[in-house]
Amino acid sequence: MKETPSSTIKIDFWQRLSRNRMLLTLLSVLLFLLIWQVLVSALNLPGFILPSPAEVGRKFLDVLRTGLLWRHFSATLGEILLGLLFGVSAATLLGYALSKSPLAERLLSPFLVGSQSIPMAAIAPLLVIWFGPGLLSKVLICSLTVFFPVLVNTLVGLRDVPPELREVMESLRASPAQTLRYLEIPAALPVFLGGLRVGASLSVIGAIVGELVASDRGLGFLINVGRGQYDTALVFVAVICLVILAASLYGFVLLLENRVLSWQTWRKEV
Repeated sequence: MKETPSSTIKIDFWQRLSRNRMLLTLLSVLLFLLIWQVLVSALNLPGFILPSPAEVGRKFLDVLRTGLLWRHFSATLGEILLGLLFGVSAATLLGYALSKSPLAERLLSPFLVGSQSIPMAAIAPLLVIWFGPGLLSKVLICSLTVFFPVLVNTLVGLRDVPPELREVMESLRASPAQTLRYLEIPAALPVFLGGLRVGASLSVIGAIVGELVASDRGLGFLINVGRGQYDTALVFVAVICLVILAASLYGFVLLLENRVLSWQTWRKEV
């Protein structure tokens, strides 16, 4: 069957559209807003049940103009960044140590796996009781949320280094530091960054869980205020900010991954 010029143009249009991620994201957001507005109009729901996109937009501009949004957004962002710093650092160091000691891994594995079966919402109140409702408890909750996926991926990445490459490094009489720098880090980096992507997204959940339990600032506190006042538009503003924050962290790790793993792309192209 011979394709007509119009069908060829349509196929070419959809192919170009599928390659343009930015445009696809924009179209999906616009479609979501349209469905949201149609749903509100069709069901004639009051604002405290489901506000319209216009109401949420007005509330967003209002809290942005007063500085309220930035004050709470910056508090949550600080908790997330500190949680990522401590959680990723501890997971990386412990993962490297466990990769060198199978006995230590077998001894600690039941405790590490068991700790992940406990919901963070159950641990957060204990941490708030022990360390207070301030910044420290939020950072610890966020660090624990990030810790396990980064630890597992670090351990898997280091364990998956090809044995023949280790033999090459031994034949070259490379020191442990040289083996780490020139073999283990490059080999484990793809898997490690995959865990970091997951951890970056989960860090937002950890920070919000801590703020919902006890806090006087942050986007979680803003959600509690909106819920208590039946200001659903304010809750939507905080949730949208959380989505943007999580997507930004995920995108940053993707950019980092593309940059530090550019040598793999070059090898594939060759």
